Amino acid sequence: MMQSRDPKRKIFLIATEESGDRLGSALMKVLRQRLGDGVQFVGVGGRTMAREGLETLFPIEELSIVGFAAVAQQLPKILRLIRQTVDAVLEAAPDALVIIDSPDFTHRVARRVRAKNPGIPVVDYVSPQLWAWRPGRARTMLGYVDHVLGLLPFEPEEYRKLGGPPCSYVGHPLIEQLPSLRPNAEEQRRRDAEPPVLLVLPGSRRSEIRHHLDVFGATLGRLQAEGRAFELKLPTMPHLEATIREGIASWPVKPQIVVGETEKRAAFRTARAALAKSGTVTLELALSGIPMVTAYRVGAIEAFILRRAIRVSSVILANLVIGEDVIPEFLQEDCVPEKLAPALSELLTDTPLRKRQVDAFARLDTIMSTGNKSPSVLAADIVLATMRKGGGARRGRHRPENTGW
Repeated sequence: MMQSRDPKRKIFLIATEESGDRLGSALMKVLRQRLGDGVQFVGVGGRTMAREGLETLFPIEELSIVGFAAVAQQLPKILRLIRQTVDAVLEAAPDALVIIDSPDFTHRVARRVRAKNPGIPVVDYVSPQLWAWRPGRARTMLGYVDHVLGLLPFEPEEYRKLGGPPCSYVGHPLIEQLPSLRPNAEEQRRRDAEPPVLLVLPGSRRSEIRHHLDVFGATLGRLQAEGRAFELKLPTMPHLEATIREGIASWPVKPQIVVGETEKRAAFRTARAALAKSGTVTLELALSGIPMVTAYRVGAIEAFILRRAIRVSSVILANLVIGEDVIPEFLQEDCVPEKLAPALSELLTDTPLRKRQVDAFARLDTIMSTGNKSPSVLAADIVLATMRKGGGARRGRHRPENTGW
């Protein structure tokens, strides 16, 4: 007697960082609303995806590494986890594979899956930064990605110009969080009052924090020594609090450490300016209307490689979205207190530099609009449409020849 086929649609998701975990969770929620009990989620994710019903293959903390040197040191472990994930995808034979950010890991999984089972549709949620470096990845992705879900409004055009797979702008998750970023009347009064609240944001990974804490501390000490008054706040997450407290022990000016996302957003709503490591946080600050000075330091090997690879005028995400270099950036040898302190001082009062940033940030709502649909709804629409179309092989797509590291 033939057994009836399980009617559930199976979706395999892979997210290996907290930001991807949040995206995956929101996507799962909408997919469950659309498919009800007729969907099963499997894969790799963190705490928020687990709350939506995902049982992860391994804790995502096993992949919390950054930098070329760190990757090289942990290469055997990474390769083992890639093989483990590929085997799990092939065994599950899902109706769709959704890879979320972390391209150094997720794309290597997707390439191997496409080579061994071309019938599994692959959706890439969060484009690699191919508009910044390694643009040849767009054409390579044609071989193993069916659709890219872009968080930034300029990304679909980049994929079109570079000859990559179809890309749709679904919106950045931050645009769904504007009420928690914007001050109410009382918070605006504090933002305008003296002494100004100054945020310092050294990074969200331990390696980033190590690269930035000393120079940020010296910069703030220099500001204080010049007679500039400010109330200093340093937002961080619970798992990084001990690292931060140890790192600021020698700072000449001590910040108030605020822990957790809720407290961070409260600090954003009263802040007048920020000193921040470049990255997604620059877009978060810009949407909050907070002028900033940005800085970034990496190891010597990584700096050598990136200098030869980067093809954009700015590495600041907010500058790229605005289409104008309004936020000053101090990279590598320019990331020193002698340059950071004067630029930061200028943002604490009403100067032309401050006004230029505030005016540019006011355009972001229009630039990043997705109409009346949220990013997670738009993303779910495309995942479901891609599932209906089927995988790359069924549409005659080219299979990649090289599936190695």
